[in-house]
Amino acid sequence: MARYAARQLAGLFPDEEEAAPDTIMAAVPRALERLEHCFSKVDNKYFFDGTSAVFSHLHGDQYAMWLYFLSNELFRQGAPAAICSKLFLLNKALHGCDIFYEVALPDIFLLVHPLGTVLGRGNYSDYFVSYQRCGVGSNRDIYPTFGEHVTLRPGSAVLGNSRIGNHCQIAAESLVIDRDLPDYSLYIGNPKTAVVKRQESIYPLWRT
Repeated sequence: MARYAARQLAGLFPDEEEAAPDTIMAAVPRALERLEHCFSKVDNKYFFDGTSAVFSHLHGDQYAMWLYFLSNELFRQGAPAAICSKLFLLNKALHGCDIFYEVALPDIFLLVHPLGTVLGRGNYSDYFVSYQRCGVGSNRDIYPTFGEHVTLRPGSAVLGNSRIGNHCQIAAESLVIDRDLPDYSLYIGNPKTAVVKRQESIYPLWRT
């Protein structure tokens, strides 16, 4: 995996600051542990086959998650910023998602077709799901906080001083900004016309 990533980086960034496989390899074991732990919680045969985690570099969602884990783990280990940045940009080029290597995603999360998704420096909790074209960002330099089991449906965004409770869903094309949501909320709409409904059902994609 280290050699594969290094070859991708060399092809995309043919500059003089080469991303050596040995440098990347230092983060691979721990990044794989993190990925396996995350995938083992997903109730989907393409992520967990009933016995162990399943990972393919040719599965776009999985590889996007892998590049995040790898870049973030290299950052945690103090690797050169240039290598972390290149892995971040490789993920952006391949999958169209913007998740900076310093962003602290939770141990358990899922990206679903993450084209156009931007996940900023929010405070995330486990069982976080983000679909395509989702956004998490700041308003006046304040970022949102998420409880466990939060799902962002396609095209939704959460910005600013927002606290999203446990087991909440943000409906497709909806915007939350500077607003708190209690546990078990379904938020639909935008700040001027939003509807908040209580939902008792649990998002079915996770293994218990």
